[in-house]
Amino acid sequence: MQNNGFYGLSIAPALLEKVERLGFSVPTPIQRKAIPVAIEGKDIMGIAQTGTGKTLAFGIPMVQRLAQRKGRGLVLVPTRELALQVRDALIPFAQALGMGVTALIGGESMMPQLSSLRKNPRIIIATPGRLIDHIERRNVRLDDTHILVLDEADRMFDMGFAPQIERILKVIPKDRQTMLFSATMPAEIVKVASVHMRLPVRTEIAPPGTAAEKVSQEIFVVKKEMKGALLGELLKQYTGTVLLFTRTKRGAHKVTQLLKTTGNAAAEIHSDRSLGQRKEALNGFKSGKYRILVATDIAARGIDVTGIELVINYDLPDDPGNYVHRIGRTGRAGQKGHAIALATPDQGRDVRNIEKLIKTSIALSAHPKFPAGRFSAAPAAQARVQRPSRAGGGWRAPHSKSHKSR
Repeated sequence: MQNNGFYGLSIAPALLEKVERLGFSVPTPIQRKAIPVAIEGKDIMGIAQTGTGKTLAFGIPMVQRLAQRKGRGLVLVPTRELALQVRDALIPFAQALGMGVTALIGGESMMPQLSSLRKNPRIIIATPGRLIDHIERRNVRLDDTHILVLDEADRMFDMGFAPQIERILKVIPKDRQTMLFSATMPAEIVKVASVHMRLPVRTEIAPPGTAAEKVSQEIFVVKKEMKGALLGELLKQYTGTVLLFTRTKRGAHKVTQLLKTTGNAAAEIHSDRSLGQRKEALNGFKSGKYRILVATDIAARGIDVTGIELVINYDLPDDPGNYVHRIGRTGRAGQKGHAIALATPDQGRDVRNIEKLIKTSIALSAHPKFPAGRFSAAPAAQARVQRPSRAGGGWRAPHSKSHKSR
């Protein structure tokens, strides 16, 4: 166990004991590589998919280093849900060494947050916009920030937080440790690293765009007006929890209402929902009250739920990179998972862009109750042989003899 466990990663005994009590026995690859480097105080650029244990990869070193000096740690995240998730993950370790942790997020009253700041928490987790609100009101000073973490950095830049991040960087000390974690490494993030980090150690677990290894994938080509009916049939074949993605907030609401009318326990989570509604939906999904959670990409960060059986891309994402993030919500921490995408006949190019990013073909499936669909503007995809869906009960399309990948 000592060879494969958290021993030998330079973790302090009190934190190591907490790791064991929480049931963590084998570090993930990003934890094994990042923790010793971070404990040494070096800057880190960690590239790893969602669900690979990044929170503890930066959280344990942060707590341990703050115990050795004065000052505080700051974690910037893109969404409210992710902020609360990170806070909850770090609290046990921070409490073990007598530290306070608080989350500063939009969508809730400033007063409880102000009250928590008056207790001088050693670790602050915040969304950029709300943190700037507190800075402007002089509720918080960051001139004693010695450790900065940019978590899900690619998503923060996708959501337009670059100006806020630059503004925050101007009010924290330049003499600090910076840890940046991201699933992809676009040019904006490389620029931040070159300007604001000191000889960062690059820790890459999977190349950018790599899909989760243990997630099987299939795609159905179906007319837009038939999506709802096909969805209903697919849901009959799976008994576990389902995370379903739509492209728009309106689409999420529409699909959620459809699911409810067909007797499915479903909830929606997107930026038009209040913080209370989003918390209720996520907690209900975790507890089993809702079997299906319908989400948009913006709200998806922070949905850290183990045991999700199936991810359904009801709509293909605008950005191929979001496909990787979406399907990474199943098959987390080494578990197996499955992902289904519903594409319309005119989305052949979108599918090819996704396949180009993940460097693999997605199995094209057909369902016995629906006509076998084809991509209208994709000659290469037309030639692909369809196979029966896992949900199709062993049925095979009459025209196909075998399934071949391109």
